[in-house]
Amino acid sequence: MHRCFIRFAGQGWQCSVRCMSSAVRRRKALRSAFPVLDLPLQPIQRHVYEANLRNSHACLKKYTELKEKVKKGGGDIGIARHTQKNRKLLVRDRLRLLLDDDDYLELSSFAGLDLPYGDIPAASCLTGVGRINGLWCVFIANDATVKGGTAYPITVKKQLRAQQVAIQNRLPCIYLVDSGGAFLPLQSEIFPDKNHGGRMFYNEAIMSAMKIPQVAVVCGSCTAGGAYVPTMAEEAVMVHQIGTIFLGGPPLVKAATGEEVTPEALGGATLHAEVSGCVDHFAWDEKEAFNYTRNIISTLNFQLPEEEEDASKRESEEPRYNSEDLLGLAPQSYSHSLDVKMVVSRLTDGSRFQEFKARYGTSLVTGFAKIHGQLVGIVANNGVLSYEAALKGSHFVQLCDQRDVPLLFLQNTTPAAAATLSTTQAEVNSNCLKAQASMMSAVACATVPKITVVIGGCHGADSFAMCGRAFDPNFLFLWPNARVSVTAPGYVGSLLPPDDEQEEDLNEKLKEESSAFFSSARMWDDGVILPQDTRKVLRDSLDIIRQQQYQLSTERQQSVLLRM
Repeated sequence: MHRCFIRFAGQGWQCSVRCMSSAVRRRKALRSAFPVLDLPLQPIQRHVYEANLRNSHACLKKYTELKEKVKKGGGDIGIARHTQKNRKLLVRDRLRLLLDDDDYLELSSFAGLDLPYGDIPAASCLTGVGRINGLWCVFIANDATVKGGTAYPITVKKQLRAQQVAIQNRLPCIYLVDSGGAFLPLQSEIFPDKNHGGRMFYNEAIMSAMKIPQVAVVCGSCTAGGAYVPTMAEEAVMVHQIGTIFLGGPPLVKAATGEEVTPEALGGATLHAEVSGCVDHFAWDEKEAFNYTRNIISTLNFQLPEEEEDASKRESEEPRYNSEDLLGLAPQSYSHSLDVKMVVSRLTDGSRFQEFKARYGTSLVTGFAKIHGQLVGIVANNGVLSYEAALKGSHFVQLCDQRDVPLLFLQNTTPAAAATLSTTQAEVNSNCLKAQASMMSAVACATVPKITVVIGGCHGADSFAMCGRAFDPNFLFLWPNARVSVTAPGYVGSLLPPDDEQEEDLNEKLKEESSAFFSSARMWDDGVILPQDTRKVLRDSLDIIRQQQYQLSTERQQSVLLRM
Protein backbone atom coordinates (compact mmCIF):
# COMPACT_ATOMS: atom_id res chain seq x y z
CA MET A 1 0.00 0.00 0.00
CA HIS A 2 1.40 3.39 -0.99
CA ARG A 3 0.37 6.98 -0.44
CA CYS A 4 0.64 8.81 -3.79
CA PHE A 5 1.17 12.59 -3.89
CA ILE A 6 0.26 14.90 -6.80
CA ARG A 7 1.72 18.42 -6.85
CA PHE A 8 0.23 21.05 -9.18
CA ALA A 9 2.57 23.64 -10.71
CA GLY A 10 2.23 27.13 -9.27
CA GLN A 11 0.08 26.04 -6.36
CA GLY A 12 1.26 25.63 -2.80
CA TRP A 13 -0.79 22.60 -1.95
CA GLN A 14 -0.72 18.93 -2.68
CA CYS A 15 -3.40 16.29 -2.92
CA SER A 16 -2.87 12.85 -1.46
CA VAL A 17 -4.84 9.76 -2.33
CA ARG A 18 -4.51 6.29 -0.93
CA CYS A 19 -3.93 3.68 -3.56
CA MET A 20 -2.91 0.06 -3.88
CA SER A 21 -0.34 -0.12 -6.64
CA SER A 22 -0.44 -3.00 -9.05
CA ALA A 23 3.26 -3.52 -8.35
CA VAL A 24 2.50 -4.28 -4.70
CA ARG A 25 -0.27 -6.68 -5.64
CA ARG A 26 2.09 -8.53 -7.97
CA ARG A 27 5.10 -8.58 -5.65
CA LYS A 28 6.86 -11.87 -5.07
CA ALA A 29 8.88 -13.12 -2.14
CA LEU A 30 12.63 -13.27 -2.50
CA ARG A 31 13.89 -16.58 -3.75
CA SER A 32 15.38 -18.91 -1.17
CA ALA A 33 17.37 -22.11 -1.31
CA PHE A 34 17.40 -23.07 2.34
CA PRO A 35 19.20 -26.34 3.15
CA VAL A 36 17.08 -29.48 3.42
CA LEU A 37 16.84 -31.10 6.85
CA ASP A 38 17.71 -34.71 6.06
CA LEU A 39 16.38 -36.30 9.24
CA PRO A 40 14.67 -39.65 8.64
CA LEU A 41 13.90 -41.81 11.65
CA GLN A 42 16.93 -43.87 12.68
CA PRO A 43 16.74 -47.45 14.07
CA ILE A 44 18.23 -46.30 17.38
CA GLN A 45 15.32 -43.88 17.79
CA ARG A 46 12.65 -46.49 17.07
CA HIS A 47 11.84 -47.44 20.68
CA VAL A 48 11.31 -43.79 21.70
CA TYR A 49 9.26 -43.13 18.57
CA GLU A 50 6.98 -46.12 19.20
CA ALA A 51 6.44 -45.18 22.87
CA ASN A 52 5.45 -41.68 21.76
CA LEU A 53 3.18 -43.15 19.08
CA ARG A 54 1.31 -45.32 21.60
CA ASN A 55 0.81 -42.28 23.84
CA SER A 56 -0.35 -40.18 20.88
CA HIS A 57 -2.95 -42.79 19.93
CA ALA A 58 -4.29 -42.77 23.51
CA CYS A 59 -4.46 -38.96 23.42
CA LEU A 60 -6.12 -39.09 20.00
CA LYS A 61 -8.82 -41.41 21.37
CA LYS A 62 -9.64 -38.93 24.15
CA TYR A 63 -9.50 -36.04 21.67
CA THR A 64 -12.05 -37.79 19.43
CA GLU A 65 -14.37 -38.56 22.37
CA LEU A 66 -14.34 -34.94 23.53
CA LYS A 67 -14.90 -33.67 19.97
CA GLU A 68 -18.04 -35.82 19.71
CA LYS A 69 -19.24 -34.57 23.08
CA VAL A 70 -18.77 -30.95 22.04
CA LYS A 71 -20.55 -31.44 18.70
CA LYS A 72 -23.66 -32.70 20.53
CA GLY A 73 -23.92 -29.37 22.31
CA GLY A 74 -26.81 -29.47 24.76
CA GLY A 75 -27.75 -33.03 23.79
CA ASP A 76 -30.93 -34.41 22.24
CA ILE A 77 -33.28 -32.52 24.56
CA GLY A 78 -31.54 -29.18 24.04
CA ILE A 79 -31.41 -29.68 20.27
CA ALA A 80 -35.10 -30.64 20.08
CA ARG A 81 -36.15 -27.60 22.09
CA HIS A 82 -33.99 -25.33 19.93
CA THR A 83 -34.97 -26.64 16.49
CA GLN A 84 -38.56 -27.86 16.96
CA LYS A 85 -40.07 -25.68 19.66
CA ASN A 86 -38.17 -22.48 18.86
CA ARG A 87 -37.77 -23.13 15.09
CA LYS A 88 -34.13 -22.06 15.06
CA LEU A 89 -31.08 -23.36 13.21
CA LEU A 90 -28.27 -25.08 15.06
CA VAL A 91 -25.16 -22.95 15.50
CA ARG A 92 -23.02 -24.98 13.08
CA ASP A 93 -25.76 -24.75 10.44
CA ARG A 94 -25.74 -20.99 10.93
CA LEU A 95 -22.00 -20.93 10.32
CA ARG A 96 -22.49 -22.90 7.09
CA LEU A 97 -24.81 -20.16 5.84
CA LEU A 98 -22.52 -17.37 7.00
CA LEU A 99 -19.05 -18.60 6.01
CA ASP A 100 -17.65 -19.40 2.58
CA ASP A 101 -16.99 -23.03 3.57
CA ASP A 102 -16.41 -25.35 6.52
CA ASP A 103 -12.67 -24.74 6.42
CA TYR A 104 -12.55 -22.38 9.39
CA LEU A 105 -10.23 -22.18 12.37
CA GLU A 106 -12.29 -22.99 15.45
CA LEU A 107 -10.89 -21.70 18.74
CA SER A 108 -11.03 -23.35 22.17
CA SER A 109 -13.52 -26.06 21.22
CA PHE A 110 -12.93 -27.92 24.54
CA ALA A 111 -13.56 -24.86 26.70
CA GLY A 112 -16.04 -25.49 29.51
CA LEU A 113 -15.67 -29.26 29.88
CA ASP A 114 -15.49 -30.81 33.35
CA LEU A 115 -15.40 -27.54 35.29
CA PRO A 116 -16.24 -27.24 39.01
CA TYR A 117 -19.73 -25.95 38.13
CA GLY A 118 -20.36 -28.70 35.56
CA ASP A 119 -19.97 -29.46 31.88
CA ILE A 120 -20.60 -26.47 29.59
CA PRO A 121 -19.83 -27.91 26.11
CA ALA A 122 -17.81 -25.40 24.06
CA ALA A 123 -18.57 -22.87 26.84
CA SER A 124 -22.06 -22.51 25.25
CA CYS A 125 -20.64 -20.60 22.28
CA LEU A 126 -18.57 -21.26 19.18
CA THR A 127 -15.74 -18.89 18.34
CA GLY A 128 -13.19 -18.92 15.57
CA VAL A 129 -11.98 -17.32 12.37
CA GLY A 130 -13.52 -18.10 8.97
CA ARG A 131 -13.79 -16.52 5.54
CA ILE A 132 -16.76 -14.44 4.40
CA ASN A 133 -16.49 -13.34 0.77
CA GLY A 134 -12.81 -14.24 0.95
CA LEU A 135 -12.19 -12.08 4.04
CA TRP A 136 -11.08 -13.64 7.32
CA CYS A 137 -13.53 -12.68 10.11
CA VAL A 138 -13.81 -13.61 13.77
CA PHE A 139 -17.16 -15.09 14.74
CA ILE A 140 -18.72 -15.34 18.21
CA ALA A 141 -21.83 -17.54 18.00
CA ASN A 142 -23.97 -18.46 21.01
CA ASP A 143 -25.13 -22.08 21.19
CA ALA A 144 -28.59 -21.94 22.78
CA THR A 145 -28.85 -25.74 22.94
CA VAL A 146 -26.41 -25.56 25.88
CA LYS A 147 -28.25 -24.29 28.95
CA GLY A 148 -30.38 -22.03 26.71
CA GLY A 149 -27.26 -20.11 25.69
CA THR A 150 -26.76 -18.95 29.27
CA ALA A 151 -23.44 -17.21 29.88
CA TYR A 152 -21.15 -18.84 32.46
CA PRO A 153 -17.77 -17.46 33.56
CA ILE A 154 -16.04 -19.60 30.94
CA THR A 155 -18.44 -18.24 28.29
CA VAL A 156 -17.39 -14.70 29.06
CA LYS A 157 -13.71 -15.68 28.99
CA LYS A 158 -14.11 -17.36 25.60
CA GLN A 159 -15.93 -14.39 24.07
CA LEU A 160 -13.35 -11.93 25.37
CA ARG A 161 -10.53 -14.05 23.93
CA ALA A 162 -12.24 -14.02 20.52
CA GLN A 163 -12.48 -10.23 20.68
CA GLN A 164 -8.79 -10.07 21.61
CA VAL A 165 -7.97 -12.14 18.51
CA ALA A 166 -10.00 -9.66 16.44
CA ILE A 167 -8.21 -6.67 18.00
CA GLN A 168 -4.70 -8.10 17.80
CA ASN A 169 -5.10 -9.15 14.15
CA ARG A 170 -7.51 -6.36 13.07
CA LEU A 171 -10.18 -8.82 11.96
CA PRO A 172 -13.86 -7.97 11.36
CA CYS A 173 -16.00 -9.47 14.12
CA ILE A 174 -19.42 -11.09 13.66
CA TYR A 175 -21.69 -11.76 16.65
CA LEU A 176 -24.45 -14.38 16.30
CA VAL A 177 -26.54 -13.51 19.34
CA ASP A 178 -28.80 -16.13 20.89
CA SER A 179 -28.38 -16.03 24.66
CA GLY A 180 -30.49 -16.10 27.78
CA GLY A 181 -28.08 -13.82 29.63
CA ALA A 182 -25.86 -14.47 32.65
CA PHE A 183 -26.14 -17.52 34.90
CA LEU A 184 -27.20 -15.68 38.06
CA PRO A 185 -25.90 -18.16 40.69
CA LEU A 186 -22.38 -17.39 39.40
CA GLN A 187 -22.93 -13.65 38.87
CA SER A 188 -19.98 -12.74 41.13
CA GLU A 189 -17.69 -14.45 38.60
CA ILE A 190 -19.38 -12.88 35.56
CA PHE A 191 -20.30 -9.31 36.34
CA PRO A 192 -18.08 -7.09 38.51
CA ASP A 193 -14.43 -7.41 37.48
CA LYS A 194 -12.35 -5.86 34.71
CA ASN A 195 -12.32 -8.96 32.54
CA HIS A 196 -15.90 -9.98 33.18
CA GLY A 197 -19.02 -9.33 31.09
CA GLY A 198 -18.76 -5.56 30.82
CA ARG A 199 -15.39 -5.86 29.11
CA MET A 200 -17.16 -7.17 26.01
CA PHE A 201 -18.95 -3.85 25.53
CA TYR A 202 -15.78 -1.89 26.28
CA ASN A 203 -14.03 -3.92 23.59
CA GLU A 204 -16.80 -3.18 21.11
CA ALA A 205 -16.28 0.56 21.60
CA ILE A 206 -12.49 0.26 21.32
CA MET A 207 -12.77 -1.90 18.20
CA SER A 208 -15.05 0.67 16.61
CA ALA A 209 -12.52 3.41 17.34
CA MET A 210 -9.81 1.22 15.78
CA LYS A 211 -11.96 0.84 12.62
CA ILE A 212 -12.37 -2.87 13.19
CA PRO A 213 -15.79 -3.65 11.65
CA GLN A 214 -18.43 -5.39 13.77
CA VAL A 215 -21.76 -6.88 12.68
CA ALA A 216 -24.37 -8.49 14.94
CA VAL A 217 -27.03 -10.96 13.86
CA VAL A 218 -29.85 -11.30 16.41
CA CYS A 219 -31.15 -14.81 15.83
CA GLY A 220 -32.53 -15.53 19.28
CA SER A 221 -32.91 -14.02 22.72
CA CYS A 222 -30.82 -10.95 23.50
CA THR A 223 -31.63 -10.00 27.07
CA ALA A 224 -30.35 -7.67 29.80
CA GLY A 225 -26.67 -6.72 29.33
CA GLY A 226 -26.51 -8.82 26.17
CA ALA A 227 -28.82 -6.30 24.50
CA TYR A 228 -25.81 -3.99 24.14
CA VAL A 229 -24.00 -6.39 21.80
CA PRO A 230 -26.13 -5.55 18.71
CA THR A 231 -26.73 -1.93 19.67
CA MET A 232 -22.98 -1.25 19.89
CA ALA A 233 -22.13 -3.08 16.66
CA GLU A 234 -21.76 -1.02 13.48
CA GLU A 235 -24.60 -2.84 11.74
CA ALA A 236 -27.21 -5.19 13.14
CA VAL A 237 -29.46 -7.72 11.44
CA MET A 238 -32.50 -9.16 13.23
CA VAL A 239 -34.61 -12.19 12.39
CA HIS A 240 -38.41 -11.90 12.50
CA GLN A 241 -40.19 -13.79 15.33
CA ILE A 242 -37.09 -15.55 16.70
CA GLY A 243 -34.90 -12.52 17.48
CA THR A 244 -35.65 -10.33 20.52
CA ILE A 245 -33.85 -7.45 22.21
CA PHE A 246 -34.90 -6.11 25.60
CA LEU A 247 -33.38 -5.31 28.97
CA GLY A 248 -36.21 -7.09 30.83
CA GLY A 249 -38.36 -9.78 29.21
CA PRO A 250 -42.14 -10.37 29.44
CA PRO A 251 -41.97 -12.16 32.84
CA LEU A 252 -40.19 -9.16 34.37
CA VAL A 253 -42.72 -6.75 32.85
CA LYS A 254 -45.61 -8.77 34.28
CA ALA A 255 -43.98 -8.96 37.71
CA ALA A 256 -43.36 -5.20 37.76
CA THR A 257 -46.55 -3.85 36.15
CA GLY A 258 -49.00 -6.76 35.86
CA GLU A 259 -49.12 -6.23 32.10
CA GLU A 260 -48.93 -9.23 29.80
CA VAL A 261 -46.91 -8.64 26.65
CA THR A 262 -45.46 -10.93 23.98
CA PRO A 263 -41.70 -11.06 23.31
CA GLU A 264 -42.33 -9.89 19.74
CA ALA A 265 -44.33 -6.84 20.83
CA LEU A 266 -41.83 -5.98 23.57
CA GLY A 267 -38.63 -6.33 21.57
CA GLY A 268 -39.09 -8.12 18.25
CA ALA A 269 -37.57 -7.39 14.85
CA THR A 270 -40.50 -5.29 13.62
CA LEU A 271 -40.32 -2.99 16.65
CA HIS A 272 -36.56 -2.49 16.46
CA ALA A 273 -36.42 -2.11 12.66
CA GLU A 274 -39.39 0.29 12.37
CA VAL A 275 -39.71 2.09 15.74
CA SER A 276 -36.56 2.06 17.90
CA GLY A 277 -34.00 1.90 15.08
CA CYS A 278 -31.86 -0.49 17.15
CA VAL A 279 -31.35 -2.75 14.14
CA ASP A 280 -30.51 -1.85 10.57
CA HIS A 281 -31.75 -4.86 8.62
CA PHE A 282 -35.01 -6.80 9.05
CA ALA A 283 -34.83 -10.46 7.95
CA TRP A 284 -37.82 -12.76 7.51
CA ASP A 285 -35.76 -15.86 8.27
CA GLU A 286 -32.23 -16.86 9.21
CA LYS A 287 -31.11 -17.58 5.66
CA GLU A 288 -32.01 -14.02 4.64
CA ALA A 289 -30.24 -12.69 7.74
CA PHE A 290 -26.97 -14.38 6.80
CA ASN A 291 -27.30 -13.19 3.20
CA TYR A 292 -27.59 -9.65 4.57
CA THR A 293 -24.50 -10.25 6.70
CA ARG A 294 -22.44 -11.54 3.78
CA ASN A 295 -23.46 -8.47 1.77
CA ILE A 296 -22.47 -6.18 4.65
CA ILE A 297 -19.02 -7.76 4.69
CA SER A 298 -18.67 -7.00 0.96
CA THR A 299 -18.96 -3.28 1.77
CA LEU A 300 -15.92 -3.25 4.07
CA ASN A 301 -12.89 -1.21 3.11
CA PHE A 302 -10.52 -4.07 2.33
CA GLN A 303 -8.79 -4.73 -0.96
CA LEU A 304 -7.52 -8.29 -1.27
CA PRO A 305 -5.06 -9.14 -4.03
CA GLU A 306 -6.57 -11.77 -6.29
CA GLU A 307 -4.06 -14.42 -5.30
CA GLU A 308 -4.91 -13.90 -1.61
CA GLU A 309 -8.62 -14.61 -1.99
CA ASP A 310 -8.03 -18.33 -1.49
CA ALA A 311 -4.65 -18.69 0.14
CA SER A 312 -5.32 -22.36 0.85
CA LYS A 313 -4.95 -23.05 -2.88
CA ARG A 314 -1.56 -21.36 -3.20
CA GLU A 315 1.09 -23.70 -4.45
CA SER A 316 3.80 -24.58 -1.96
CA GLU A 317 6.39 -27.32 -1.62
CA GLU A 318 5.21 -30.08 0.71
CA PRO A 319 7.59 -31.39 3.39
CA ARG A 320 9.71 -34.36 2.34
CA TYR A 321 8.42 -36.40 5.25
CA ASN A 322 4.92 -37.59 6.14
CA SER A 323 3.04 -35.39 8.62
CA GLU A 324 1.81 -38.57 10.34
CA ASP A 325 5.40 -38.96 11.63
CA LEU A 326 4.60 -36.15 14.07
CA LEU A 327 2.50 -38.56 16.14
CA GLY A 328 5.68 -40.44 17.03
CA LEU A 329 7.66 -37.25 17.50
CA ALA A 330 5.15 -35.79 19.99
CA PRO A 331 6.95 -36.54 23.28
CA GLN A 332 5.20 -38.71 25.85
CA SER A 333 7.48 -36.99 28.36
CA TYR A 334 10.59 -34.84 28.34
CA SER A 335 12.78 -37.96 28.45
CA HIS A 336 11.08 -39.18 25.26
CA SER A 337 11.98 -36.10 23.20
CA LEU A 338 13.75 -36.60 19.88
CA ASP A 339 15.68 -33.90 18.00
CA VAL A 340 13.22 -31.03 17.50
CA LYS A 341 14.61 -30.49 14.00
CA MET A 342 12.79 -33.69 13.08
CA VAL A 343 9.55 -31.88 13.96
CA VAL A 344 10.63 -28.81 11.98
CA SER A 345 11.38 -30.96 8.93
CA ARG A 346 7.77 -32.25 8.97
CA LEU A 347 6.29 -28.72 9.06
CA THR A 348 8.29 -26.55 6.65
CA ASP A 349 8.13 -26.23 2.87
CA GLY A 350 10.37 -28.86 1.31
CA SER A 351 11.68 -29.69 4.81
CA ARG A 352 14.02 -26.72 4.29
CA PHE A 353 15.48 -24.73 7.18
CA GLN A 354 18.14 -22.00 7.34
CA GLU A 355 19.54 -22.49 10.82
CA PHE A 356 20.89 -19.54 12.83
CA LYS A 357 23.85 -20.01 15.21
CA ALA A 358 23.72 -23.75 14.53
CA ARG A 359 26.84 -24.50 16.61
CA TYR A 360 26.06 -22.28 19.61
CA GLY A 361 23.53 -22.91 22.37
CA THR A 362 22.36 -26.08 20.61
CA SER A 363 19.68 -26.86 23.20
CA LEU A 364 17.63 -24.19 21.40
CA VAL A 365 17.11 -24.38 17.65
CA THR A 366 16.59 -21.11 15.77
CA GLY A 367 16.35 -20.33 12.07
CA PHE A 368 14.27 -19.35 9.06
CA ALA A 369 11.87 -21.45 7.02
CA LYS A 370 8.75 -21.11 4.90
CA ILE A 371 5.33 -22.54 5.66
CA HIS A 372 3.03 -22.51 2.64
CA GLY A 373 5.28 -19.88 1.09
CA GLN A 374 5.29 -17.56 4.12
CA LEU A 375 8.62 -16.79 5.77
CA VAL A 376 8.80 -17.45 9.51
CA GLY A 377 11.46 -17.43 12.20
CA ILE A 378 11.39 -20.66 14.23
CA VAL A 379 12.44 -20.90 17.89
CA ALA A 380 12.29 -24.49 19.15
CA ASN A 381 13.33 -26.18 22.41
CA ASN A 382 15.87 -28.95 21.93
CA GLY A 383 16.82 -29.34 25.57
CA VAL A 384 17.49 -27.17 28.62
CA LEU A 385 17.19 -23.43 27.97
CA SER A 386 20.80 -22.80 28.99
CA TYR A 387 22.71 -19.53 29.28
CA GLU A 388 24.02 -19.82 25.72
CA ALA A 389 20.64 -20.95 24.36
CA ALA A 390 18.81 -18.02 25.95
CA LEU A 391 21.35 -15.50 24.57
CA LYS A 392 20.95 -17.06 21.15
CA GLY A 393 17.16 -16.90 21.49
CA SER A 394 17.30 -13.20 22.42
CA HIS A 395 19.49 -12.43 19.41
CA PHE A 396 17.28 -14.33 16.98
CA VAL A 397 13.99 -12.89 18.28
CA GLN A 398 15.36 -9.34 17.93
CA LEU A 399 16.65 -10.19 14.45
CA CYS A 400 13.18 -11.32 13.34
CA ASP A 401 11.65 -8.21 14.90
CA GLN A 402 14.13 -6.06 12.97
CA ARG A 403 13.17 -7.79 9.70
CA ASP A 404 9.40 -7.99 10.38
CA VAL A 405 9.43 -11.79 10.20
CA PRO A 406 6.69 -13.59 12.20
CA LEU A 407 7.90 -15.91 14.95
CA LEU A 408 6.89 -19.53 15.50
CA PHE A 409 7.73 -21.05 18.89
CA LEU A 410 7.75 -24.84 19.25
CA GLN A 411 7.70 -25.28 23.00
CA ASN A 412 8.91 -28.30 24.97
CA THR A 413 10.46 -26.93 28.14
CA THR A 414 12.26 -28.77 30.93
CA PRO A 415 10.01 -30.43 33.54
CA ALA A 416 11.62 -28.71 36.54
CA ALA A 417 14.05 -25.92 37.36
CA ALA A 418 17.72 -26.81 37.84
CA ALA A 419 18.55 -27.54 41.47
CA THR A 420 21.17 -25.44 43.31
CA LEU A 421 23.47 -28.00 44.93
CA SER A 422 26.72 -26.04 45.10
CA THR A 423 28.18 -22.55 44.84
CA THR A 424 29.33 -23.30 41.31
CA GLN A 425 25.86 -24.47 40.34
CA ALA A 426 24.35 -21.35 41.95
CA GLU A 427 26.56 -19.17 39.73
CA VAL A 428 25.55 -21.13 36.62
CA ASN A 429 21.87 -20.82 37.55
CA SER A 430 22.22 -17.09 38.17
CA ASN A 431 23.83 -16.49 34.79
CA CYS A 432 21.14 -18.61 33.14
CA LEU A 433 18.47 -16.61 34.98
CA LYS A 434 19.83 -13.33 33.61
CA ALA A 435 20.03 -14.69 30.06
CA GLN A 436 16.48 -16.04 30.26
CA ALA A 437 15.27 -12.68 31.55
CA SER A 438 16.91 -11.07 28.52
CA MET A 439 15.09 -13.50 26.21
CA MET A 440 11.79 -12.84 27.97
CA SER A 441 12.27 -9.13 27.42
CA ALA A 442 13.07 -9.67 23.73
CA VAL A 443 9.95 -11.82 23.26
CA ALA A 444 7.70 -9.44 25.18
CA CYS A 445 8.89 -6.38 23.26
CA ALA A 446 8.95 -7.97 19.80
CA THR A 447 6.26 -6.30 17.67
CA VAL A 448 6.04 -9.03 15.04
CA PRO A 449 3.24 -11.62 15.13
CA LYS A 450 3.95 -14.64 17.31
CA ILE A 451 2.47 -18.14 17.18
CA THR A 452 3.21 -20.75 19.84
CA VAL A 453 2.63 -24.49 19.58
CA VAL A 454 3.25 -26.50 22.75
CA ILE A 455 4.53 -29.80 21.36
CA GLY A 456 5.57 -31.23 24.72
CA GLY A 457 6.00 -29.59 28.10
CA CYS A 458 5.00 -26.06 29.07
CA HIS A 459 6.66 -25.80 32.47
CA GLY A 460 8.04 -23.07 34.71
CA ALA A 461 9.76 -19.86 33.71
CA ASP A 462 11.23 -21.39 30.54
CA SER A 463 7.72 -21.36 29.09
CA PHE A 464 7.59 -17.56 29.38
CA ALA A 465 10.77 -17.12 27.35
CA MET A 466 9.19 -19.45 24.78
CA CYS A 467 6.18 -17.10 24.43
CA GLY A 468 3.67 -18.74 26.73
CA ARG A 469 0.14 -17.43 27.20
CA ALA A 470 1.24 -14.58 29.47
CA PHE A 471 3.44 -13.20 26.67
CA ASP A 472 0.49 -12.56 24.38
CA PRO A 473 1.11 -14.65 21.24
CA ASN A 474 -1.38 -14.08 18.43
CA PHE A 475 -2.28 -17.76 18.72
CA LEU A 476 -1.26 -20.53 21.12
CA PHE A 477 -2.13 -24.18 20.43
CA LEU A 478 -1.39 -27.45 22.24
CA TRP A 479 -0.77 -30.94 20.96
CA PRO A 480 -2.89 -33.55 22.79
CA ASN A 481 0.19 -34.95 24.55
CA ALA A 482 1.19 -31.53 25.95
CA ARG A 483 1.59 -30.84 29.67
CA VAL A 484 1.04 -27.40 31.24
CA SER A 485 2.13 -26.82 34.84
CA VAL A 486 4.76 -25.15 37.03
CA THR A 487 6.58 -28.46 37.15
CA ALA A 488 5.82 -31.79 35.49
CA PRO A 489 4.27 -34.75 37.29
CA GLY A 490 7.00 -36.76 38.97
CA TYR A 491 9.28 -33.78 39.54
CA VAL A 492 7.64 -32.24 42.61
CA GLY A 493 10.45 -33.56 44.79
CA SER A 494 12.81 -30.91 43.42
CA LEU A 495 10.57 -28.21 44.93
CA LEU A 496 9.85 -29.81 48.33
CA PRO A 497 11.93 -30.76 51.37
CA PRO A 498 13.17 -34.38 51.36
CA ASP A 499 10.52 -37.01 52.25
CA ASP A 500 7.71 -34.49 52.24
CA GLU A 501 4.36 -36.27 52.73
CA GLN A 502 2.67 -34.04 50.17
CA GLU A 503 4.81 -35.27 47.28
CA GLU A 504 2.63 -38.19 46.18
CA ASP A 505 -0.61 -36.19 46.39
CA LEU A 506 0.91 -33.28 44.50
CA ASN A 507 2.20 -35.55 41.74
CA GLU A 508 -1.27 -37.04 41.31
CA LYS A 509 -2.81 -33.57 41.22
CA LEU A 510 -0.25 -32.41 38.64
CA LYS A 511 -0.91 -35.47 36.49
CA GLU A 512 -4.58 -34.55 36.32
CA GLU A 513 -4.24 -30.77 36.07
CA SER A 514 -1.36 -30.59 33.60
CA SER A 515 -3.08 -32.43 30.73
CA ALA A 516 -3.76 -30.57 27.49
CA PHE A 517 -7.51 -31.16 27.89
CA PHE A 518 -7.60 -29.75 31.44
CA SER A 519 -5.72 -26.70 30.16
CA SER A 520 -7.95 -26.17 27.15
CA ALA A 521 -11.15 -26.57 29.18
CA ARG A 522 -10.03 -23.49 31.13
CA MET A 523 -8.98 -21.47 28.08
CA TRP A 524 -5.26 -21.34 28.84
CA ASP A 525 -4.74 -21.74 25.09
CA ASP A 526 -6.58 -21.37 21.79
CA GLY A 527 -7.27 -25.06 21.38
CA VAL A 528 -5.87 -28.57 21.13
CA ILE A 529 -4.78 -29.46 17.60
CA LEU A 530 -3.60 -32.78 16.18
CA PRO A 531 0.11 -32.92 15.34
CA GLN A 532 -0.60 -33.96 11.73
CA ASP A 533 -2.88 -30.88 11.31
CA THR A 534 -0.27 -28.42 12.57
CA ARG A 535 0.99 -27.30 9.17
CA LYS A 536 -2.55 -26.43 8.02
CA VAL A 537 -3.32 -24.58 11.28
CA LEU A 538 -0.09 -22.59 10.92
CA ARG A 539 -0.95 -21.75 7.29
CA ASP A 540 -4.36 -20.41 8.32
CA SER A 541 -2.94 -18.52 11.31
CA LEU A 542 -0.30 -16.81 9.15
CA ASP A 543 -2.90 -15.90 6.50
CA ILE A 544 -5.19 -14.48 9.18
CA ILE A 545 -2.38 -12.40 10.69
CA ARG A 546 -1.25 -10.90 7.39
CA GLN A 547 -4.74 -9.88 6.22
CA GLN A 548 -4.62 -6.59 8.15
CA GLN A 549 -2.21 -5.12 5.60
CA TYR A 550 -5.09 -5.10 3.08
CA GLN A 551 -7.38 -2.82 5.09
CA LEU A 552 -7.34 0.54 3.34
CA SER A 553 -8.15 2.76 6.32
CA THR A 554 -6.86 2.06 9.83
CA GLU A 555 -6.36 5.46 11.53
CA ARG A 556 -7.88 5.39 14.98
CA GLN A 557 -10.77 7.70 15.69
CA GLN A 558 -13.45 8.17 18.34
CA SER A 559 -16.24 5.62 18.24
CA VAL A 560 -19.20 7.31 16.60
CA LEU A 561 -21.79 4.56 16.57
CA LEU A 562 -25.06 6.13 17.68
CA ARG A 563 -28.42 4.45 17.19
CA MET A 564 -31.38 6.81 17.10
